[in-house]
Amino acid sequence: CPRCMQCDTKFDFITRKHHCRRCGKCFCDKCCSKKVPLPRMCFVDPVRQCAECALISQKETEFYDKQLKVLMNGATFFVTLGTSDKSELMVCRLSNNQRYLVLDGDSHYEIEILQISTVQILTEGFTPGGGNTRAIGMILQYKVPGSEELTQMKFTASEDFSCNKKLSASWLAAMHKATKLLYESRDQ
Repeated sequence: CPRCMQCDTKFDFITRKHHCRRCGKCFCDKCCSKKVPLPRMCFVDPVRQCAECALISQKETEFYDKQLKVLMNGATFFVTLGTSDKSELMVCRLSNNQRYLVLDGDSHYEIEILQISTVQILTEGFTPGGGNTRAIGMILQYKVPGSEELTQMKFTASEDFSCNKKLSASWLAAMHKATKLLYESRDQ
């Protein structure tokens, strides 16, 4: 007999089954009562989702409303490739189709988002309570197409202009949220 995926309640004439619009699993009304927009699946109006999926959908909506614009506008960083001791001033942004990290300077790189394996945000400043840290750069590792080896790239916020530094810090914060969302969606 079919049962709720979360609370194991048996479905019958009174306890009807409902499908989560995100994961597709069956739940009772109580376990699938959240209604949240799901734009990535073309549901603009709020639709029924289980609690776990609703939380992820809310985070995605916030990301699309706020951080995505920041990532697409880009910011300036000193970029160091691999173990090189030379860095190049580059504008880093998310491509319009959101599939590539585009870096423009004297050199030009396009890193496919799916090829990025790790992103580590570098911070400075620390208080015992864990506050007052700010993002100053990031290290990402990715696979170059046609190779199994990982390439490392280090991004450091430019110290030149204070407005540039603020823009770089907000871009890194948006990148951090994007990474968390990406890993959460890969785990599902």
